[in-house]
Amino acid sequence: MEILQYDRTKAFNYAKKWAFGRNPAFYDFSNIGGDCTNFASQCIYAGAGVMNYTPTFGWYYKSVNDRTPSWTGVEYLYNFLVNNEGDGPFAEEVPLDRLEVGDIVQLGRATGDFYHSPVVVGVSRGRILVAAHSYDAFNKPLNSYNFEQARGIHILGVRKD
Repeated sequence: MEILQYDRTKAFNYAKKWAFGRNPAFYDFSNIGGDCTNFASQCIYAGAGVMNYTPTFGWYYKSVNDRTPSWTGVEYLYNFLVNNEGDGPFAEEVPLDRLEVGDIVQLGRATGDFYHSPVVVGVSRGRILVAAHSYDAFNKPLNSYNFEQARGIHILGVRKD
């Protein structure tokens, strides 16, 4: 198995291009639960270039009816990225001050329920800037969101068989 570098510039450029629009290659989930994790997955895919076609527990999108839960579900994306030992991107949970462009922040309630997956598009003097869908944003300060907890997901690389 080959380990490839995650292209953070490609992830950033994708986020910038589509933050206020919708790529017609992907369904827009804004009106059925939210599009944030779908958008995060698209950005990650732009930087990774490899999907994991394992049914149910992989990470892929072929169509609105042929995709894994991890492509569009906040908790499922987290579980895939931090546990993935097969094809596709793999990551670790890190403190927010270790995040880089192209990484993911997940926002949650005090109960441990995470509900939003913005993409990191800038880090400057301890300020994290994000891009997101559902409530479309680009270069939005993370601290402008109202959340009770946040976890950082730092993408380490990409595996390709």
